[in-house]
Amino acid sequence: MKPSRLLPMLLLLLSTAPAAAPAVPADDFPTSGRVEYVLECMQKHDGKYEYLYKCSCVVDRIAKTLRYDDYVAMSVALRNQSLAGERGGEFRDEASVRNMASKYKEIEAGANKACAVPQR
Repeated sequence: MKPSRLLPMLLLLLSTAPAAAPAVPADDFPTSGRVEYVLECMQKHDGKYEYLYKCSCVVDRIAKTLRYDDYVAMSVALRNQSLAGERGGEFRDEASVRNMASKYKEIEAGANKACAVPQR
């Protein structure tokens, strides 16, 4: 096909392409992130094998709700609120960080409930 005829065909294809789907959180958690979550969750529940499946269920539900970068930021905000002194001040004092931590706590609690994982 001649290059002069190719360009109009490409333009036609691009103009008839379906519109992009609405922005939905991507299930973009890397395997290593999922494994870390499951291992930590299992450890909180005395390393019981049954929690392999339950904790996997929780992280899968979280992954359907949040992008991985948001999960990291929110979970770090929650985890570090208990740091003593100045180091923890950034996570306790800043309203936006407290809100992130609170939202993550709600999301995780809902996932735990749906997957029969008791809060610890």
